[in-house]
Amino acid sequence: MQRGRYSTGTEAAIFYNSTMYWDEFLWGAAWLYYATGKSSYLQLATTPVLAEHAGAFLDGPDYGVLSWDNKLPGAQVLLTHLRLFLSPGYPSEEMLSTFHRQTNIIMCSYILNFSAFRNAKGKQIFENLKMSRTPPPLFCHLNHGRVHGRPQPLQYVVMLHSWLHFTVIILMLLICLAGTVVPITSQLITCATLPRHRCSFILFALIDYILGKNPRKMSYVVGYGNHYPKHVHHRGTSILTNKIKYSCKGGWKWRDSKKPNPNTIVGAMVAGPDRHDGFHDVRANYNYTDPALAGNAGLVAALVALSGDKSVGIDKYTIFSAVVPMYPTSPPPAPWKP
Repeated sequence: MQRGRYSTGTEAAIFYNSTMYWDEFLWGAAWLYYATGKSSYLQLATTPVLAEHAGAFLDGPDYGVLSWDNKLPGAQVLLTHLRLFLSPGYPSEEMLSTFHRQTNIIMCSYILNFSAFRNAKGKQIFENLKMSRTPPPLFCHLNHGRVHGRPQPLQYVVMLHSWLHFTVIILMLLICLAGTVVPITSQLITCATLPRHRCSFILFALIDYILGKNPRKMSYVVGYGNHYPKHVHHRGTSILTNKIKYSCKGGWKWRDSKKPNPNTIVGAMVAGPDRHDGFHDVRANYNYTDPALAGNAGLVAALVALSGDKSVGIDKYTIFSAVVPMYPTSPPPAPWKP
């Protein structure tokens, strides 16, 4: 691995400046262990000094928010997954158990009313949850400091779902939705005591907001419903299909046009509203109208999680297919004799 910030000395620093590289170092080590099964990557990922440099023992507005500039929470979840299902033990157990505890704190803060985290932008999301007798949860950390060019909150609403569906944490809410109890859930999240109807209510309320149950009655998924953004900040959807080639600068006249996009980028989720549920459908203002793969990836995972058959389980072992077995395989049973 080459240590260093990817944005150093490049134009990327203007838009996606990296504040450090240690979190990517930890994130990369975890994934490379999963991909190759080489124990050297696990040793690196569970090195206390690396975790310290990545901010695992610090606090602040960014802690627990998985984003392009903070891969630490993702690494913590990946390594917690490893501890729960493969239990590698010594010498990595000490750091794995630390990551496990940290993941527990992060997920509890998403689900419950923890005062350490502030309300999200798009406050009506939480108004939708007030129909329940229990207080609305602070379900997503959207007021963090690393979102450049606010508001852009919706990718963080669904980011949690993408975590949940992609990792073992999804077991907590999906098992809850299925009305079943599995011991691994309580091992992962000690605060996971939400009843089934509450889990379902929370998940659907968040997606309902994105699809139109909000003060503007606007679907933030392009092409869904009758009222959705018509000035999406996307080159392909904003330039006429007239077989004329335009340079990058030549395309600016389309960016600055007041007319609706001539092409509809169906299914794209735009950046989203501000903290007061306000939204400006202006192509030049990417803070509101910019679609992103990061957001849509989480949206798809959330929709799959909510629409799937509750009887279908999650294959939690495929991710370990390249990992060498931690312990010898049990011998086959002795031949049966009547």
